[in-house]
Amino acid sequence: MVEHAPPNYRCPFCRLVRGDETIYNSTGDIVCQDDEVMAFISPKWWPNNPGNLIIIPIRHVENIYTIPDELLSHLMVVSKRLAGAVKAVYGCDGTSFRQHNEPGGDQELLHYHLHLFPRYFGDDLYRKTDEHRFANADERQVYAQRLRSFLEHAAT
Repeated sequence: MVEHAPPNYRCPFCRLVRGDETIYNSTGDIVCQDDEVMAFISPKWWPNNPGNLIIIPIRHVENIYTIPDELLSHLMVVSKRLAGAVKAVYGCDGTSFRQHNEPGGDQELLHYHLHLFPRYFGDDLYRKTDEHRFANADERQVYAQRLRSFLEHAAT
C-alpha cells in the first residue's frame, strides 16, 4: 500500500502518545489507554456534538489498509465499550463512528483514527461539517474527566 506521509511527517497522534502537549491535545484529554490503543477527546467539535472521541492505535499505522487485523479488532472492542460509556455519560440518543483513509478519502492526519460522536435527534452533524471549532483544554478536560470516572467505576 502507498504511504502518504512525507518523510519528515511529525504525526500529532504519535506526539500525544509520547506525552507531548500542544494547543490541540494534552494528556488530560486521554480517556483510556492500554498497550495497543488510546482514546482521547477530540479538539475539533461540532455545534451539537461536543466531547467526541478519537480512538487510535498506539503504534503508528497510517490507515485501514495497513493496520493489522488483530490490532483493528482490539481497537473496535475498545470503541464498542467507549460508545456505551458515551451514551451513558452524555445521555445522547445514539452514537456514530467515522473513519477516513488517504487524502482522497478526506483523511487529514496520516495516522489511523476512528471518530466516535455522541448523536442527538436533529443534531445535523453531517450537514454542519463546516461549522466546527477547536475546543480549548479546559472544555475538553470536563468531558474527559466524566468519561474516565465512568470507565473507572464500570471496571470495578
